[in-house]
Amino acid sequence: MQYIISNKAYSVIKWAVLIVLPAFATLFSGVASAWGVEASVVQAIVTTITAVSAFGGTVLGVSQATAKPSDSDA
Repeated sequence: MQYIISNKAYSVIKWAVLIVLPAFATLFSGVASAWGVEASVVQAIVTTITAVSAFGGTVLGVSQATAKPSDSDA
């Protein structure tokens, strides 16, 4: 497929959005309480990370749906 960004950049962003951000939100949620971080702060940070991940996933989905087939895809 032919994306606006390079295939390598697309793969890295996809990995970050689908794997890294959700995993980090879960990790932070689990350990922040042990560090004594206030619950409202933890909730705000985890919500922000999750929202960024959802937004990125949506943008990648639109990118995938609108990508033009390259000559090698035929």
